Amino acid sequence: MSEKPRRPVPKATPETQHFWDGCNQGKIILQRCKDTGKAYFPPRPFSPYTGSRNVETFEASGKGVLWSYIISHRDHPNFDMPAPYAIAVVKLDEGVQMMTNIVDCDQTPDALQLDMPVQVTFKRLTDDINLPLFKPAS
Repeated sequence: MSEKPRRPVPKATPETQHFWDGCNQGKIILQRCKDTGKAYFPPRPFSPYTGSRNVETFEASGKGVLWSYIISHRDHPNFDMPAPYAIAVVKLDEGVQMMTNIVDCDQTPDALQLDMPVQVTFKRLTDDINLPLFKPAS
């Protein structure tokens, strides 16, 4: 990709590489503690529940609900989204929460209803980063 994205670009680390590899394939890959069976996010090499490294990765459904949000009415110089835009927390069906943006709908309180069903969509930022965003479920 020759054009520089107008958005901060995440950098994959050894701990997060599996997540970004999944995003590049159009999937959300989460981790879960094998001792408790509980999923967690953000990625890390140990369970936040037990401290154990007995963890595994799995493909999430990509579905969830809008848990919380704020609407920004100011343009950000490094974002490709003109204001207003929603900065949101989505609670995935697997129980984890992710900070994200809500796209493909009006950026108003009438359109952004708490607990509304959402599904993942992706925006290609670079050859290596496909950013997960969420839109209202169809």
